[in-house]
Amino acid sequence: MKICIYGAGAVGGYVGARLCLAGEAEVSLIARGPHLAAMKANGLKLISEGEEHVVHPFCTDDPAEVGPQDYVLVTMKAHSVPAAVDRMTPLFGPHTAVIPGVNGVPWWYFHKLEGPWEGHRIEMVDPGGKQWDVIGPDRVIGCVVYPAASIVEPGVIHHADEKRMLLGELDGSRSERVTALSRAMINAGLKAPVRPKIRDDVWVKLWGNLSFNSVSALTGGTLEQIARDPGVRAVVRAMMVEGQAIGEKLGVRFPIDVEARIQGAENVGAHKSSTLQDLEAGRPMEIDALTGAVAEVGRLVGVPTPTIDMVYALVRQRAVTAGCYPG
Repeated sequence: MKICIYGAGAVGGYVGARLCLAGEAEVSLIARGPHLAAMKANGLKLISEGEEHVVHPFCTDDPAEVGPQDYVLVTMKAHSVPAAVDRMTPLFGPHTAVIPGVNGVPWWYFHKLEGPWEGHRIEMVDPGGKQWDVIGPDRVIGCVVYPAASIVEPGVIHHADEKRMLLGELDGSRSERVTALSRAMINAGLKAPVRPKIRDDVWVKLWGNLSFNSVSALTGGTLEQIARDPGVRAVVRAMMVEGQAIGEKLGVRFPIDVEARIQGAENVGAHKSSTLQDLEAGRPMEIDALTGAVAEVGRLVGVPTPTIDMVYALVRQRAVTAGCYPG
């Protein structure tokens, strides 16, 4: 089994290292800059659960050096993927599966979704349908990524929490390809079950991302601070209620209620969202995929999103003025 991690930063590097340690696959990493140079020179060090491991996968910035794969796991920020898809093509063979481990509304969302919007393309996350046309939705295995990891220095990844990598075919089937990938990832120590309704899982994570991430970037608050402030909590709750209405219009069943989801975020504690971390570090912010795309889908299905629209407009200008809006 050949698995390539495209965009092997913190989370991608963590998954790649786990697969290498388990000997479950021939693993290659696509990375860049000092991180790539360090991995080539010294291998990839993973710090996780009080242990340190060094692995030596094949690392490059040129997919042509890797060639066709069985699986390509894309672990990049959503706004970075469209510009990268043309470079991915050497990795694609006739049976290659692509697993977008990307936050936000997935570009593939409406592929094989029964109903009036089947085949619809989401402009906010896939401008001009680039991913749809080059990768192709039939290649896709859905994935919801939960591990929290960081690059503490080039070539060194610290895994902080979570092992869930939920997988699912877009039509809900238990295909041979998704079953084999699930087995390999589970044997590598990840929690990677095959889920029958991967879109439901997408919404559970997106529910919090669309609200807490943008609000945190506006307020500077941690998850705990946002949830414990009655006024700010009310804004988050309103966004989540609007998001739930969109999801339910699309046939999603939410396994918990809004208050339980907010409480879950509060229980994480004094954690800064990834969007706030990007703002503070001067990096491009993932607000289009996390918040703007939800509003776009709301317009498509006829669900008003006044709170989401307002917060998105504010955080977008915050990103623009900070030089952190990817465009």
